[in-house]
Amino acid sequence: MQRTFFSTACLLAIIAVVLGAFGAHVLKQKISEDLLLSFETGVRYQFYHLFALIIVAWQLNFNKNKFLIIAGNSFLLGILFFSGSLYLISTHEITGLNNYKWLGPVTPVGGLCFISGWLFLYLGTRKNMYNPVEKI
Repeated sequence: MQRTFFSTACLLAIIAVVLGAFGAHVLKQKISEDLLLSFETGVRYQFYHLFALIIVAWQLNFNKNKFLIIAGNSFLLGILFFSGSLYLISTHEITGLNNYKWLGPVTPVGGLCFISGWLFLYLGTRKNMYNPVEKI
């Protein structure tokens, strides 16, 4: 799992850099400032949680437990739901996505995934302080 989390984080980092550049150079001229800020928030939170995913992968070198796996999956879901929904909402005018209102509730679900990811990362690292040999 550690290799999967690490390689996925690297690929999503490439995508985040591309999306950041796309927002700064292309979207800046095509969407409103409010929508651009939402898009940039998606990119920023994607980056924050890619670093968290790398931390999970690193921790899995030392501590293999279910909490760390849940943390990594929560960060991935958070990126998908939070950042992904912001990308779609922000670009709805230029992508022709007319029925985007359903995405509004998806964004906070992604935020909850981020919160649970940090909670499970905490639990995964604390748990092994007391039982360092537990395996998945």
